[in-house]
Amino acid sequence: MSYLTRQKFSVPIDRDQVAQDWRRRGYSCDVFTDPPGREWNGFVHATNELVTVVAGTLRLIIDKEDIIAAPGDEVFIPKEIRHSVKNISSSATHWLLLGMTESGTR
Repeated sequence: MSYLTRQKFSVPIDRDQVAQDWRRRGYSCDVFTDPPGREWNGFVHATNELVTVVAGTLRLIIDKEDIIAAPGDEVFIPKEIRHSVKNISSSATHWLLLGMTESGTR
């Protein structure tokens, strides 16, 4: 399965554009900012998630697949799949995350 869609959104990222696209697909949108080296390891969720990098670079491991996401890329994380996220930039990484419940809302 391909989890990564390169350059799904144009850079600079328009958060409202991303949020509108995601809402049409049944997702909500939250902003995260992580310092260099910040890791979120071994998560499993009951809902699908999407991630889009606004600034910086993220390394994601989804079901043992290593993915590098840059600004404008969209990453799909299927529900019930173990995943980790790490900021591999030398500065803060800003990214958008959203989740979807079975009913289509977060």
